[in-house]
Amino acid sequence: MPELPEIETIKRGLTSLIINQRVNKVILHRENLRWVIPKHLSTTLTNQLINAIDRRGKYLLIRFKVGTLIIHLGMSGSIKVVDINTPLLKHEHFELQLKNKTSMRLKDPRRFGAVLFSKDGSHKLLDSLGVEPLKTSFHDGYLYQKSKNKQQAIKAFIMDNKIVVGIGNIYACESLFMAGINPKLKAGNISKTRYNVLTQCIKNILTQAIEAGGTTLQDFVQVNGNPGYFTQNLSVYGCKNKKCYRCKGIIIRFVQNQRSTFYCKKCQT
Repeated sequence: MPELPEIETIKRGLTSLIINQRVNKVILHRENLRWVIPKHLSTTLTNQLINAIDRRGKYLLIRFKVGTLIIHLGMSGSIKVVDINTPLLKHEHFELQLKNKTSMRLKDPRRFGAVLFSKDGSHKLLDSLGVEPLKTSFHDGYLYQKSKNKQQAIKAFIMDNKIVVGIGNIYACESLFMAGINPKLKAGNISKTRYNVLTQCIKNILTQAIEAGGTTLQDFVQVNGNPGYFTQNLSVYGCKNKKCYRCKGIIIRFVQNQRSTFYCKKCQT
C-alpha cells in the first residue's frame, strides 16, 4: 500500500508537471473506486487552473479555486502524467486531461483507492487524522504522552493514523528496528527516552524513503514510471531468515494484526 513517502514522492513529481496548468477535460473511465467518483467533476473542474498540490497523510490534495480534488491510492494505485495521445492502459480509471496536451492518469487495479471532492478543502476522512511525522507537531514527548495507558503493541500504536499519519507496515518495521524496540512491546510500557529515540528514527526512515522515491514491492511507481528505490535500503522488512546486519542474528517474521512483522529478536528488546 502506498504510504507517506510514496504519496509525497508523487506530490513532488506532479508539482513540476501540472501546477499552473488548466484542465481541458475530466474523464471518469468507471463510476466508482472504493466510493462513487463525483460525476460533477467533468463540469466542475473543466477550464479550472491547478493552483497547488498538497499531501495530508496518505491523501493527495489537488487545489483549485472551486475546491480540492482528494485522491487516495488505496492498496495498489499509482499516478502518471503522459502525453494526451498515449493509449489508455488497463485499470486507468480516472483522467485529468490538461490544456498543455498532457494527461494525469490514476491507475488502481484493486479499486480500493478514491477520488473525492471538497469545496472548502475539508473532509471527514481528513478531519480525524493525527499529526504529520515530518512536522514540528511530531516532537519529542508526543508519542509518550499519547501512549499512556495504551495496551496495544507499539507497532500498531505508531501505525494508528489518528495518532500519527503515514507510518505504514514497512516503515513501522524499519523504524522500530532502527530504534531497537521490540514490536510486541505494549505502547504504554515504553519509556519517554525510548519514545524520543523512536520519534527521530521515524523521521529519519521516512526522510530517507522520500529521498529514494518511496518503496516498490509490487505496484508502486513514481510519476515518471520509475520504481521507488528505498527497497534497496530495507534492513528488516521482507528479510525473513536473513542475518541482521548489526548483530548477525536472524530476522524473524510473524503475523501481527493481520500484517507481517519483521524484526531482530536479538537487537530489538
